[in-house]
Amino acid sequence: EAAGEAEVRLLLQEARESIEAARSYRRELQQRLRGLHQAREQIKDSATLTRDVLEQHFSDLKGTLKKLLDERLMSLLQEVDVIEQESIKPLDECQKLIEHGVSTADDLLREGESAVDGDVGQQNEKLCNFTKKALHIQLDSLPEVPSLVDVPCLSAQLDDCLLTILKNQIFRHGTVASRPPVQLEEFVEKPGGILVRWCKVDDDFMAQDYRLQYRKSTASHFEDVYVGSETEFIVLHIDPNVDYQFRVCARGDGRQEWSPWSVPQIGHTTLVPHEWTTGLEGYSLSSRRNIALRNDSQSCGVLYSKAPTYFCGQTLTFRQTVGQPDRRDSLGVCVEQRNGDDSLQRDKAVCISTNGAVFVNGKEMTNQLPAVTSGSTVTFDMEVVQLGPCSNEGGNFKLRVTISSNNREVVFDWVLDQCCGSLYFGCSFSYPGWKVLVF
Repeated sequence: EAAGEAEVRLLLQEARESIEAARSYRRELQQRLRGLHQAREQIKDSATLTRDVLEQHFSDLKGTLKKLLDERLMSLLQEVDVIEQESIKPLDECQKLIEHGVSTADDLLREGESAVDGDVGQQNEKLCNFTKKALHIQLDSLPEVPSLVDVPCLSAQLDDCLLTILKNQIFRHGTVASRPPVQLEEFVEKPGGILVRWCKVDDDFMAQDYRLQYRKSTASHFEDVYVGSETEFIVLHIDPNVDYQFRVCARGDGRQEWSPWSVPQIGHTTLVPHEWTTGLEGYSLSSRRNIALRNDSQSCGVLYSKAPTYFCGQTLTFRQTVGQPDRRDSLGVCVEQRNGDDSLQRDKAVCISTNGAVFVNGKEMTNQLPAVTSGSTVTFDMEVVQLGPCSNEGGNFKLRVTISSNNREVVFDWVLDQCCGSLYFGCSFSYPGWKVLVF
């Protein structure tokens, strides 16, 4: 009996496992059905959109071509009118002159016939007056009338090859692509931003520039956020926990037109943006409080972040405009805010000076980075390397720190006496003119 019960239990266990496997199999199949449905919808939606774009484009072309042809026809007709008017004007003047001559000759004929046929007593006087008048009119002078070969004979020269050229251009105009040559590849969350990466999927397409656009999920229009040759870009001013839609396209080498857009994808960040703390005399902040400007105030001190928003595993980036340097200047991270210090070159902090010197807990390292320059970036990357047990009361805690500046970097271990899940960042400058963007 015991053997029978064991066999039943085994069969029950195998049946439960088969049922769970069937459920899992069904879930996977349903997920694939959803994937197929999404793929079918994408094909249909993109086909509908492409038809609309083609119809609108060619409708616009028809309207534009008709307008251009009408304008050209009007221009040629006006040219015919001008030539006609300018050519007929001298003929009209000549006609008036001839008609006046005919009228004068008619009057002279009537006067001459009257003088010849008049009374004998008055005949002598009339004949003398008529003769003088005839001599004065210069009957041997006739106006010049142009021959037909000397006057314009208008015609239109219309080259039928235009139709051939247009036909060839029209039949080569436009293409339909089944896949864009570039697609979005990865979204990496950043504090108050998203690092967007993309890649080519068409090996035959030689990209010269890329164009990245985004829009908030509630917006109706995309806007440009990057145009250039890089294949990644950090989009800043992103609200946390809000979906944004991204798309990218490319421009081929030597071409003016952009390729079709990639398949739009959703990205978001859960990380709040880095902000400088407000109210410290000596520093002015931007409206988003991610840019700090050292002003003309004589007051000095360390400007800290509003909160410990830098977490290990992230990259903290400073981008600056330079002013007059000082050896006590600093850019870096620290365990805690501490009032009264004029630099991060102190205990429980790591930083880089504007001359490139690196300080760990207030001590200068032998390794040095290039001096900070305008527009350059200084980045901090940290990962946890724990030496011993760590509790709420503290313990041995080590962070591996990488500081990069101007294509060079230093790597070192930063040993702390307490666990640090998050860190503050800060800066200090002795002279005005320094401006720092943090992201």
